[in-house]
Amino acid sequence: MLGKTTFALAAVASAAALVAACTPSQPPAAASPPPAQAAAARPQSQVHGDLRQVMRGILFPNSNVVFLAQGTDPATVPKDADGTTSVNPLASVYGGWEAIENSSIALAEAANLLTIPGRTCANGKPVPVQNADWQRFVQGLRDAGLASYKAAQTKDMDKMLDAADTLTNACSECHDVYREKTEQRGGDAARCTAQ
Repeated sequence: MLGKTTFALAAVASAAALVAACTPSQPPAAASPPPAQAAAARPQSQVHGDLRQVMRGILFPNSNVVFLAQGTDPATVPKDADGTTSVNPLASVYGGWEAIENSSIALAEAANLLTIPGRTCANGKPVPVQNADWQRFVQGLRDAGLASYKAAQTKDMDKMLDAADTLTNACSECHDVYREKTEQRGGDAARCTAQ
């Protein structure tokens, strides 16, 4: 009996050795970093465009989509022949009232882009993200975007008129301080300053 047991143990040991030899060795799995280290390893917010580029690329076109609903029912905007490639949000596959909702959300989300440190104005001056009035203006934009979104969900043009007015005021309040610089106020070189 002892001979059979020894033979069985030797066979099992040989099989284990064969499996181990045929299995590619892998490095031990790395332990997951603690949550604080994982968060620190994630890429931080990055700035790629100056303020003018963000305004012209995101805020200006999306504001115009919202402003359309002041006098035109978005549901009446005809769809493009191929809505999936349309450059007009109102005529795209996501057009009509959904385009108003989407542009409203884009405005509210774009407010976050206006608070990222490191962004500059086109004149090279830093965007004054630390200024209390800048933060208030950005919050006004965020609130206006959300008000437009809620109004668009109702598909009520009177509510859109009010929401568009709120958006106009939010934009104007900031522009009056940081953008509209007459020659007496320093011209374009003074943009992004509260002087």
